[in-house]
Amino acid sequence: MKTEFPERYITMGLKIAYYRKKAGYTQETFAELIDKSVNFVGQVEGTGMVRGVSLETLFKMAQVLDIPPAKLLEED
Repeated sequence: MKTEFPERYITMGLKIAYYRKKAGYTQETFAELIDKSVNFVGQVEGTGMVRGVSLETLFKMAQVLDIPPAKLLEED
């Protein structure tokens, strides 16, 4: 994926991984809950590539993690 903001995608992926682990979900369980593949979750959370998510998926992730969607997009 080509983007002007690769660092923001990577940061978002790291935040998803952080909140997923904090909630006690494995990648496999989380993938099932958001109706995505484990490969998809691994790509989003990984730092080796940039993988975008739709707003629909972002909202679903936030819902499953019980956090506001903005938490995944905030810059620290």
